[in-house]
Amino acid sequence: MTPKKLLEKVLTLKSSRAREIVNRRMSEFLGLGKKDDKAWFSELSFCILTANSTAKLGMKIQDEMGPDGFLALPRSILTAEFKRAGHRFYNKRAEFIVNARKFRNIKEIATKFPDEQAARDWLAKNVDGIGYKEASHFLRNVGYGDVAILDRHILALMREHGLLERPPRTLTRKRYLQIEEKLRELARKANLSLAELDLYLWYMKTGEILK
Repeated sequence: MTPKKLLEKVLTLKSSRAREIVNRRMSEFLGLGKKDDKAWFSELSFCILTANSTAKLGMKIQDEMGPDGFLALPRSILTAEFKRAGHRFYNKRAEFIVNARKFRNIKEIATKFPDEQAARDWLAKNVDGIGYKEASHFLRNVGYGDVAILDRHILALMREHGLLERPPRTLTRKRYLQIEEKLRELARKANLSLAELDLYLWYMKTGEILK
C-alpha cells in the first residue's frame, strides 16, 4: 500500500464515528492540561508504566493509585502493587517513578519551555524511564498537539503504507525526528494535528482509542 492510501483511510475515518471519539479524547487531554502538578505527575507516571507494556495496564494501575499514590506511596508498595497488577517490570518502574518525584512540579517545569519539542528534549534527558516516545505520549496527554507517539502500532502502519522501509531497531533523537516529520506531512494533508492523527492511526490499527 502507499502513503496516499493511508491518507485516504484517515480522511474516511474523519467522516466516521471515530471523529466523535477523537474529539472527545482531545477535549479530555486539554482538560488534563489545565489541572495541577499532581495530575500531571500522575500522567507522567502512567507514561513511564506504558514503556514496554500497554496503555490498558498503565490506565488500570493509574486508576488504582488514585491522585496521590504515585507521589506518596513508598517504593516497596509501588513495586508490590505493580507486580500484583501484572506489570513485567514492576521493580524498575517503581524505581523510575520514585526517582521522578524530584520533578513533582512537572507542570511548572514543562510549561516554562517555549514549545513541546523543547519540553520533550528536557523530559527525555532528565526523567528516568522517559524516552522520546514516552515524552511525546505525556505531552500529548496534557494537551500539546505537535508531537508524534512512535509506538509499534504507528511504526507498523507506516511500514505497511510505504512511509518506512522497516521499523527502526533503535530510535535515536535524530531518527525519531525524521520519522515524526513524515507523520507531520501526513497530518498537514489531512488537516489534523499530530496528536489527532495519532488517535486516528491508533483506531485504524487497533479498533479503539485509548490515551
